[in-house]
Formats: sequence, structure tokens, C-alpha cells
Amino acid sequence: MSGIGSLRETELHAALKALYTEPGDRLEARVDGYVIDLLRGETAIEFQTHNFHAIRTKLHRLVELRPVRLVHPVALERWIVKHAAHGQPLPGRRKSPRRGHAAHLFLELVSVPALLAHPNFSLELLLTREEELRCPQPPVRRGRWRPKDWLVTGRRLLEITDRRLLTCPADCLGFLPADLPQPFTNR
Repeated sequence: MSGIGSLRETELHAALKALYTEPGDRLEARVDGYVIDLLRGETAIEFQTHNFHAIRTKLHRLVELRPVRLVHPVALERWIVKHAAHGQPLPGRRKSPRRGHAAHLFLELVSVPALLAHPNFSLELLLTREEELRCPQPPVRRGRWRPKDWLVTGRRLLEITDRRLLTCPADCLGFLPADLPQPFTNR
């Protein structure tokens, strides 16, 4: 690995790349003026754990030139692990009450609505179990430290429970609730 784009890479991002890498793949490859997470033949594979808006321009340009697959994890189950400021884990781990759902993908797709209809674009949704790492946040102002002030420092992949490949807008219909009125409108 060249390390071109791995300087600010999160643990979750690195774990996904490691799981996907096959013999012959190129990691952090320079292609068409961009650094691609993984290049498999002519297909560019990008891993985005959140904020599709951040790579919108890159994706739009790349799909005009080659097949692009965007891989996005959604945490169905999350465990919260707190650690001290120096990195040592504090005793205990708890399950987060927040639950993910495959439909949470739509929160990100609003940044790139036209991409799903492009013939060179595919999106792979990963439903996962993760750990969320937190450490105490330093006080912003002088005064007492509040124990609720925790900063999320990373996410750790525990397991991929399901994979769903979306290659066209019709593939998204499986995420919608069955009791929607027909025809469905924005009203």
C-alpha cells in the first residue's frame, strides 16, 4: 500500500478495504486524476462510511470513464466502548439504543440522486455490527468537567451481517415499507 490516501483513514474504512482486497487488486491507486481506495481490473471501488456529499464530484467524474462501486456500511447494532484520554479502555461496554436500518442509506443518497441510474454505477450496502469508540472530550471553557461530554474517536467493524447490491433505482424498492399508499407521492 502506498499510503497516499490512508493518512486520515479510520479503522472501519481500513477494515472494509482489507475484507474486500483480492489478489491483483491495487490499493490507493491513482486513476483518472483521483486516488481510488481499491482498483479491481477497470472497476474503481470506493468505501464511504458517511457523507456521500464529500465524494460527489469524484464519483460523477469517475462513472463517465469506468465502472464504479460505492461500498457503504450501516450499523444495525452498535456497541459503545469508552476509553481514557491516553487510549486505555475503561471497564464495561454497553449496547447503543440507536439502531440502523437499510433505509438509512437514503439519508446519504440525497447527495448523489442521479448516480444510481447511471449504468456504470453500483452501490453495495453492508449491514453491520460495530463498536463505537469514545473518549472524554476536553472542556471547552473553564469550569467543571461534565462526565457526559464524550467524543467519538472511531468505529470498529465487528461483523457484516448482510450485503445488498444496488445497480438500478428499482433495487431500492425493497427498502420501502409495504404499507405505502399507491400511487405514492410526496404529499
